[in-house]
Amino acid sequence: MNTKAFIMASITVIIWGSTFAAIRVGLQGGYSSGHLILSRYLIASALFAVYALWPGTKFRLPKKEDLLRILVLGWVGISIYHIGVTFGEQTVSAATAGMLVSSAPIFTALISVFILKERMGFFGWIGLALGFIGIGLITMATAGPSFQISKGSYLVLMAAVATSVLFAYQKPLLKRYTSMELTAYFTWAGTLPFFIFFPGLFDDIKHATMEANLSALYIGIFPTAIGYVTWAIALGAGRAGSVTSMLYIEPVVAILVAGIWLNEWPTLISINGGAIAIAGVIVVNLLGSKHQSAAAKKPQKFDVT
Repeated sequence: MNTKAFIMASITVIIWGSTFAAIRVGLQGGYSSGHLILSRYLIASALFAVYALWPGTKFRLPKKEDLLRILVLGWVGISIYHIGVTFGEQTVSAATAGMLVSSAPIFTALISVFILKERMGFFGWIGLALGFIGIGLITMATAGPSFQISKGSYLVLMAAVATSVLFAYQKPLLKRYTSMELTAYFTWAGTLPFFIFFPGLFDDIKHATMEANLSALYIGIFPTAIGYVTWAIALGAGRAGSVTSMLYIEPVVAILVAGIWLNEWPTLISINGGAIAIAGVIVVNLLGSKHQSAAAKKPQKFDVT
């Protein structure tokens, strides 16, 4: 990987990995989960609208026959995902959320096998087993002395499943639209259901702490807009396989940022579970499929963090 690709990919991973801690700061600083989701996606939607309308930008509107798929994938991959992560982080630490979300390719592989009827090789099944062992350890680590698993863990796992659906079913659209166009469509579609949280939004903004407001602004601008631009630059400057392998570092960034910013350090069981889950993801992506091409095996990443 050349220097430019490495720097841009590193910036992206840092931005995406830091999002989980920023969400926690917003929640602790006075935002309700619904208002935090709506505020960040109003910002993100506005930024993509500016991009689409910018003079000289070649931005196409979606074709009529693709609208239903785009809407459904936006509602699942954006709306359900962010409801799961943000409401989940009411009771789950930022680091734990980051590790659970990183398991999404495991669920994508399951969808590919059981719904899309793709064949899975021996190592793919080994990777799936490792992934679920890791997920189980992370989830059990949230149970505490009472052995009662946090509701937030289920919500974050729901988010991981939702984003895996987006990964699995976006492929036909990637052949017809640029990545930037598709991300904008999903962002706009996913923002629509969030308007249910609109009542009381301005009161939350008014009474939230400065740190919480800055965090809301940060997650509205950086993960979707800036993070996606730097990711696109990285993919354009380097080999796709090398660049996408940087995504495996994202949960590590989530742990470090949460620890430094919030003093939220995961338990040893969570860390071990995260390491096993990531190992499973790596095995599934690199060795899992018998018939997929090398390019198809590489994880596709739209910013849903």
